[in-house]
Amino acid sequence: MVVPDPALPTRVRIHEVGARDGLQNEKSAVPTDVKAEFIRRLAAAGLDTVEATSFVHPKWVPQLADAEELFPLVRDLPVRLPVLVPNERGLDRALALGAREIAVFASATESFAKANLNRTVDEALALFAPTVTRAIEAGLKVRGYLSMCFGDPWEGAVPVEQVVRVTKALAEMGCDELSLGDTIGVATPGHVQALLTALNEAGVPTSRIAVHFHDTYGQALSNTLAALRHGVTTVDASAGGLGGCPYAKSATGNLATEDLVWMLDGLGIETGVDLAALTATSGWMAEQLGRPSPSRTVRALSHKE
Repeated sequence: MVVPDPALPTRVRIHEVGARDGLQNEKSAVPTDVKAEFIRRLAAAGLDTVEATSFVHPKWVPQLADAEELFPLVRDLPVRLPVLVPNERGLDRALALGAREIAVFASATESFAKANLNRTVDEALALFAPTVTRAIEAGLKVRGYLSMCFGDPWEGAVPVEQVVRVTKALAEMGCDELSLGDTIGVATPGHVQALLTALNEAGVPTSRIAVHFHDTYGQALSNTLAALRHGVTTVDASAGGLGGCPYAKSATGNLATEDLVWMLDGLGIETGVDLAALTATSGWMAEQLGRPSPSRTVRALSHKE
């Protein structure tokens, strides 16, 4: 039954991260042709933004070492295909293949910046600045990911003002969109509301904010709903609930796209996504990976069939 809530947005854009953030955490590499087919099926299911791959050095993320082979197989799809780049060298590789959108990946905490980038928070921001500038000059859209916005496995709770400082730095650098990551899944709705309010008070408009929740404690959907009530209209999710974070061992899967679409469909919020086609796609990918999908909606609908 569809029961709209007038306090919520009428449309939400889903930023699908399964093909990049989901597959980068697999223990073994998925064949390139399977990745390309996964992206094609996600696009066919109505997802208009599918993060395709990462141009990080293969030493750090070997599962995505085939970026040069993969991207040409999907770049002509009629959807947005952002790619992750860590630095100017990664940007060069992305530009050479015709990428039109990139993302950079920062941290709100020193511990994760050290683990993920082997730099301090400020050193990482300094590294990204010329990459973002060059990308903007080349006419690319730039997304800024910010991890550990709510908790850090080494530092514990992360002060809101600390997250605001780094988010503002990414905004001032020129990032079009700022994705707030609950990398280890410890956020709760009140914390989400407090951070979004603090960002607004610091001059970061809700229109530039996206949210990226992990479901470690089963809070991803409730946190998403809190963000929607605040006016957020871009939500990151991963088909089938794939993924985690290779540098944060306590991080479990991302919010499953199917679970998100089920909730949004019930609220009458438009996404453009065909839930049946998406569920079939995640079921197909689960077969390729040799294990069942962790998405509750995929399991429920598959069992129903």
